[in-house]
Formats: sequence, C-alpha cells, structure tokens
Amino acid sequence: MNFSAMPSKEQNPLNPKKLLLTKWTAVKPIQKRKHFLVSKVILPELPESAIEFIEIEAVFDKKTELIPWRDLKDTDVWLQGWV
Repeated sequence: MNFSAMPSKEQNPLNPKKLLLTKWTAVKPIQKRKHFLVSKVILPELPESAIEFIEIEAVFDKKTELIPWRDLKDTDVWLQGWV
C-alpha cells in the first residue's frame, strides 16, 4: 500500500455538503464560546448555485451565527474538532 498517495488533512478540502454536525473550535474564544457545531447548511435558492453559508451553534449557550462555510478553512480562526 502506498501511503504517500493518501491525502493529508491539508490536502483534503472541506465539502460544504458534508459539514452538517461537524465539530469546530474557535482559536480565539469570544464570550466563553469556544466549541461549535455546524447546525445547518444553508442551501441556495437556485439548486445549481453553490452553497455559501452555514449556521454554527455554540455548545456553551446555543447561540447561532451564520457564516460563510469557507471561513472554516482559516486555521488562524477555526480548528476542526473540539480541541
């Protein structure tokens, strides 16, 4: 088996259709909100359009926020999983 051909975490791009219920950690917590779940993937009005936004929910107080899903790619802001 050739392990060098397996994609690393950096090479494995996020798929917006598979983000639902994934866990994320904010690198710099705000108001004790550090751990989040993707609670909703916002589907575009036109089915042929790309997904742009997701809703994240803070585990601490259940507050939700709408963000562009591509923001999760910024490792200075978000880490995948609960750290």
